Amino acid sequence: MLRMSTSTPASWGQLPKATHFCHPVHHRLAPLPSVESSMLPYGLGRSYGDSCLNDGENLLLTRGLDHWIAFDPESGILQCEAGVSLAEILEKVSPMGWFLSVTPGTRFVTVGGAIANDVHGKNHHKAGCFSTCVLDFELLRSDETRQLCSRSENQERFHATIGGLGLTGLITRATLQLKRIVSPLIASEQVRMRHLGDFFALADETHDTHEYCVAWLDGLASGTSLGSGIFIRGNHLEEPTDLTWKKKPMLPVPCNAPSWFLRKPFIKAFNYAYSHKLRGDRHQGREHFLPFFYPLDVADRWNRFYGKKGFFQYQCVVPRVGDGGPIREILEHISQSGQASFLNVLKVFGDLPPEGLLSFPRPGVTLAMDFPNRGPETLALMTRLDEIVMASGGALYPAKDARMRGEDFRTFTPNLDQFIPHIDPAFSSSFWRRMERGHSCPSG
Repeated sequence: MLRMSTSTPASWGQLPKATHFCHPVHHRLAPLPSVESSMLPYGLGRSYGDSCLNDGENLLLTRGLDHWIAFDPESGILQCEAGVSLAEILEKVSPMGWFLSVTPGTRFVTVGGAIANDVHGKNHHKAGCFSTCVLDFELLRSDETRQLCSRSENQERFHATIGGLGLTGLITRATLQLKRIVSPLIASEQVRMRHLGDFFALADETHDTHEYCVAWLDGLASGTSLGSGIFIRGNHLEEPTDLTWKKKPMLPVPCNAPSWFLRKPFIKAFNYAYSHKLRGDRHQGREHFLPFFYPLDVADRWNRFYGKKGFFQYQCVVPRVGDGGPIREILEHISQSGQASFLNVLKVFGDLPPEGLLSFPRPGVTLAMDFPNRGPETLALMTRLDEIVMASGGALYPAKDARMRGEDFRTFTPNLDQFIPHIDPAFSSSFWRRMERGHSCPSG
């Protein structure tokens, strides 16, 4: 913990740029560093914007907290340090017949990061957020107190730290409840969607029959084809099979993609080809859980596909209004702008109340889309989308954000006043200072 270096850990969207003083954390019992400016935990850097950055100040690099403390193969209760990644958990527990109760779209997230962002996955309508499987965690504050936080002990700090963006202190270890599986395979189905109405019909049909579901959209589709794409759903296979699996090497992405890769004709061709990959209207099959849950993890540093200027991921949740409403209006604006990209994901959130004061998911429809950074043109589009989200009573996801306005964040976050007293006075982030200033970040 005594070693310090000046480095440039980045967010996954590769913007905004930031420079930090970095302090590796190697032991959960070590004290916090003595620094004059603020600090912020940093795991694997999979937050897309500046919630994982602390420009000009200090980062606590938590990947050194990678030890398992205890695991009970009978109950599926795991206690580990906060720097352990979900990938490392899956590699060890899935051959023993256990799986994560909730997992996001990448397994390269630390346990501490999953808690700090209260991540969600394809089974939110059934299981809620990652916090539902968190039994407790230890929180190290800057006054060197260590607090065990759970639903029965230090409850207020527990609910503030979940989804609290690393601002309440350093999570050093956590206890998780895993779920039992009998096979590493997923019984999956892909169904063609010809328009947005198909998405809502399939989501309603799937709610009680499948644990996992999500839809990929052709973001450039318009008119009667608006919302067309592929609906993906699945369940863990209930037939016992061999639980062992071979670790496959990731495909390297050695450098940033050239600018032509992000031009509209290429993206349009990709969207057309992907949306028409099904032979017929549906395909059923069995696949390993890795490609089902983590299709992008096949490529190491896939964020480089968006070039040296980086990209924005825009994720919002808006109320469902019939088979359209605000989500239709958002898709229409994106289609008209011509700025959609390869990754366009739509899902219905369930009704389970979030555990964290700042947790993002709430009942409604959530859309996540990547926008290559084209400067003012892209910022103007997202500002217009903000207006639709705001008018509908929706919200934006802080873990994906690099440019929302502070006043909008306050509107999106009704529990903010309850959260603020739990912020550790020695912890801060670029995101939090931007929210305090009350205006958007000119990420270009």
